[in-house]
Amino acid sequence: MKKWGSFTLAALLALGTLTGCAQEAATPEKPATNSEGKAAEGTDQGKAEFSISMRTLAFNHVEKSPNINEDKWVKKLEEITNTDLDIVLVPHKDYEQKMLQMFATNDIPDVVQGSGGVNGKEMGGSVQAGVFQPLDDLLQEHGQNLLKVIPKDVWANVSYEGKIYAIPEWLSNPSRRATWIRMDLLEKSGLPVPVTVDDYMNVMRKFKEMGVENPYMGRENFRYSDTFFGAYDVFPYQSMFEKQGDQIVPKFMDNENMMQALTTYKTMYDEGLINKEFATINPTKFKETILSGKAGIWTMNANELLQWEQQLKAAVPDAKVAIIPSPVGPDGSGGHYLYGSVSRAYFINQKVENPEKIIQFFDWMVSEEAEKFFSFGIEGENYTVENGKINYKAPVTPQEVDEERYRQAFLWMVQDTTYNKGTLELSEQGQKLIKVYDDVLAKEGRDGISFEPRLDAFQKNPDISPISDQAPPVILNHMVKIVYGKEPVSDWPKAVEEWKSKGGDEVIKEATEKYNNQQGVLEPRR
Repeated sequence: MKKWGSFTLAALLALGTLTGCAQEAATPEKPATNSEGKAAEGTDQGKAEFSISMRTLAFNHVEKSPNINEDKWVKKLEEITNTDLDIVLVPHKDYEQKMLQMFATNDIPDVVQGSGGVNGKEMGGSVQAGVFQPLDDLLQEHGQNLLKVIPKDVWANVSYEGKIYAIPEWLSNPSRRATWIRMDLLEKSGLPVPVTVDDYMNVMRKFKEMGVENPYMGRENFRYSDTFFGAYDVFPYQSMFEKQGDQIVPKFMDNENMMQALTTYKTMYDEGLINKEFATINPTKFKETILSGKAGIWTMNANELLQWEQQLKAAVPDAKVAIIPSPVGPDGSGGHYLYGSVSRAYFINQKVENPEKIIQFFDWMVSEEAEKFFSFGIEGENYTVENGKINYKAPVTPQEVDEERYRQAFLWMVQDTTYNKGTLELSEQGQKLIKVYDDVLAKEGRDGISFEPRLDAFQKNPDISPISDQAPPVILNHMVKIVYGKEPVSDWPKAVEEWKSKGGDEVIKEATEKYNNQQGVLEPRR
């Protein structure tokens, strides 16, 4: 039986360098071939066995699986790639805590999935501490397809001191989150598609009159329910610094706009336009409420639109979901925070003695064979090919949709995860969604000044430290209290002063110095 933390491989011969465009993507079962279709010299066909930790991502198919390693799609993936995987699931809700615990106990799998680059909070400084292997030489010899397909600037985000330490899943379009609306309800309301914050408030009020239980669906920590902070450009996140006078400060220190955003949420709370328990609604409850037909407007990643709509129709057959432009604020802009170019990354444990097969496994994931498998499944079961055209059996039931989402977005570890082009191009709805990326998401989104690596001052007190899409705890606490009426909106400047007194002043000082010296500064993309 495989045990997490162990790594056993049969004796492996050295793998030859992939050369020339004529070579096919290598896998442990299908090693690199030369132009004559013969195995490249020095390759070995032994099975690769390795453990890998993966965040559950709150995917139903994953979290409800009795044993993910016995899952049909895992078994098929192992068969295709000649691997024996030991997947160790890390709970989505407790991801950061469990990751830090993993490093503290030194019970580290052969491959560790991180949520971004080398400096993510969940990595706990493990890369800098030498826990993982540099991959440059391995990639040159066994991962040429990865090097060709993944953009150069993406590799920079998984590098430390000039060396690559992870294989990234990437985003070619950083505008990923979107504002969704039940278009069937909007059509019944007789109102036009909202544009401004006031327009959105009017639509939500009308939805409430119509009996919609949650005109705007909220979620704990304002995650995936932060639309109106975007309208006022005050996202309190890690990548959201701006210049105020001669200092570089977090955007939540724009007290005027932050108080307007908080006033908007408080009005929504007072009028019953957002669930009274939003501060405790977890990701599972959030999705279940929406898919049961009890929400009018919400935020979710755009690439999941068709799957969520299909699942919603199981409860509300006439439901129609659309992505519309996010509400614009005083400056005429809006949108959600822009993601970094790396959405997930895979680090190889320093203790793994023969990592060649692991590199080959990931190298295969950018091949045409991999794209077909993850996008469409198994030929003869999920799709057929006629005259070169793929006839895909699209999922119908909510369970089938969950399974497709799991295969395309969880198991496909290395890809451009903006959207699944293969399945979208097959349908008119899918082509419309691609158009949404071009016509809506490409024109909205908020970003700010950020620093790579993460500011040292954040390390001194977790209470003042934000993450990619969550405010620092001390700030978040006051945000929730203000919306719930426990503190007046006018007290917001006091919350900022508390943040500064607990170490925020040091953050501002360090950010300003690094900005002036152009040290690790990432400028806003929009």
